Amino acid sequence: MRNLVYYVAVSLDGYIAGPEGQVDFYPVADDMAAWFNERYPEAVPTHIRPHAGLPVDTPNKEWDTLLMGRGTYEPALAVGIASPYDHLKQYVFSTTLAPVDNPQVEVVAGDPVELVRRLKQEAGKDIWLCGGANLAGQLADEVDRMIIKSYPVIAGAGLPLFSGGFRPARFTVTQRREFSNGAQVTWLDRVRPE
Repeated sequence: MRNLVYYVAVSLDGYIAGPEGQVDFYPVADDMAAWFNERYPEAVPTHIRPHAGLPVDTPNKEWDTLLMGRGTYEPALAVGIASPYDHLKQYVFSTTLAPVDNPQVEVVAGDPVELVRRLKQEAGKDIWLCGGANLAGQLADEVDRMIIKSYPVIAGAGLPLFSGGFRPARFTVTQRREFSNGAQVTWLDRVRPE
């Protein structure tokens, strides 16, 4: 069975982006970028790969499917990029976005939980939950693993890691790594009741 993996950056006060979707306040470090580009090349947008030193056709290692909300997708669409992760099958959740003329991108107006449960049963690599907070909140009970890039910065306001109601869920740390910018990356797996 495929896992749903929430791979995301977060500030010390729990925000994945600023109020207007800003992410440029996270401190950048070459060692961190190089390590993640090697470990998770599929997380680098297709059009950015050459600038990151990756061939456009670098094989996917962990994920072959991506889920994102409209707010996560729109910055690429605004600059004319209909398929920002053309090396992945992309599902964009929106009730207002028109269909996209690209076979790698499917706009979904329906229930994200229903789609994720179906995708988990299909053959393939794991599924990357890219963002945002609303979609993560809807899929919170379906998240099997989290890879949290925690940056040593306070945002003050913005989009939370998850939005939605109070639903405690327990995860266990499986790995942790620190980089020169002070960022810590933590891998966590959901603790399932026996």
